[in-house]
Amino acid sequence: MTVVQMNQAKPLPLLNVRDLCVDYASRAGLKRAVDRVSFTLDANEVLGLAGESGSGKSTVAFAIARLHHPPAFITGGSVTLDGTDVLALKGETLRQWRWRDVSVVLQSAMNALNPLLTVQAQFTDLFKAHGIRNKAEIRERSAELLRMVGIEPDRLLDYPHRFSGGMRQRLVIAMALALGPKLIIMDEPTTALDVVVQRELLEEVTALRQRLGFSILFITHDLALMSQFCDRIGIMLNGELVEMGPPLQMVEAPMHPYTRKLWNAIPPLHPPRMPPRRVLENTP
Repeated sequence: MTVVQMNQAKPLPLLNVRDLCVDYASRAGLKRAVDRVSFTLDANEVLGLAGESGSGKSTVAFAIARLHHPPAFITGGSVTLDGTDVLALKGETLRQWRWRDVSVVLQSAMNALNPLLTVQAQFTDLFKAHGIRNKAEIRERSAELLRMVGIEPDRLLDYPHRFSGGMRQRLVIAMALALGPKLIIMDEPTTALDVVVQRELLEEVTALRQRLGFSILFITHDLALMSQFCDRIGIMLNGELVEMGPPLQMVEAPMHPYTRKLWNAIPPLHPPRMPPRRVLENTP
């Protein structure tokens, strides 16, 4: 009896970005900020985009979430998230798509939170904007989200200024998880935090991802941090994606000279010992 083994088809990527172009309008004409960037992101994967300031990584993220406003314009390419043509979404359909399918965690949590509203009021606004109006359900879901990120539910009636920087970032992550999105874009989420809080926050995000199954597009200039957190790393330079691969490859055998320069710019933990200073003897 002959056993025929059938190859299982690889599942389609959750996110498919193809030849994405973003331009900024100015008096001198259009200035290209993202130039034909292409990549995929699988379900339950963490993909990192690294590069110096101005390389285009945040512009890519904002284009995927359709958060650009003039003078920024998406001038080419395609973005597909779980079969949805993202660039074709308009009006109320686009508004409902955001936070339900994709959410964003920005660098400065204090700027993302309204200082005049309690945490509960901000959760309420979020849920009501997406059709959830039962007060008891909103309170229950808000409390559960806070527990998920390690904050006691009795803090729901506090204002943002009563939380530390790390806890405010946890609040924003909780809000990003509120509607169960398939993709969370994290744009420099740990830049303003010390290294201990950074690690604690990323460990919590990793545990939540394993539990809930969402994917992450992680943007930072910190390659060392990215290499510990991401499944793949992409390098942006002057609006182009110049290299992508698994962390081990990017650390030990980067192909692009710019990637090597980025790694060489990281100060070593154990720098070489300096030769002893020569002491000049007093002359008679």
